[in-house]
Amino acid sequence: MALSKEQSRIKRHQRIRKRLQGTGEKPRLSVYKSLNHIYAQLIDDTAGKTLLSASTLEKEIRTALKHGGNLEAAKKIGAILAQKALGKKITTVVFDRAGYRYHGCVKALADAAREQGLKF
Repeated sequence: MALSKEQSRIKRHQRIRKRLQGTGEKPRLSVYKSLNHIYAQLIDDTAGKTLLSASTLEKEIRTALKHGGNLEAAKKIGAILAQKALGKKITTVVFDRAGYRYHGCVKALADAAREQGLKF
């Protein structure tokens, strides 16, 4: 029986995660998107902790956006996450696209984070 789109994405994500590892100095920027929201986290895999996160569910972001699952929202989340990271003196990250294709919202989030000063 054929895999669903979500099952295929999870298998791709498992393949990607085999070679990606976030550390305290260079955390993993993990992206998750649903139809209505976008989530991004900086994760230290060696300690097993989330260092910081940003999503369209946060109150100040939700009020500024009309819809949380589009390109505009992705750009805003990327920029906010990068600003938070630079505030904690994190400049380089490992990008984890979580099995999603690198286009659309995932690309917009990554580009916005790079524009704010994150390196990956």
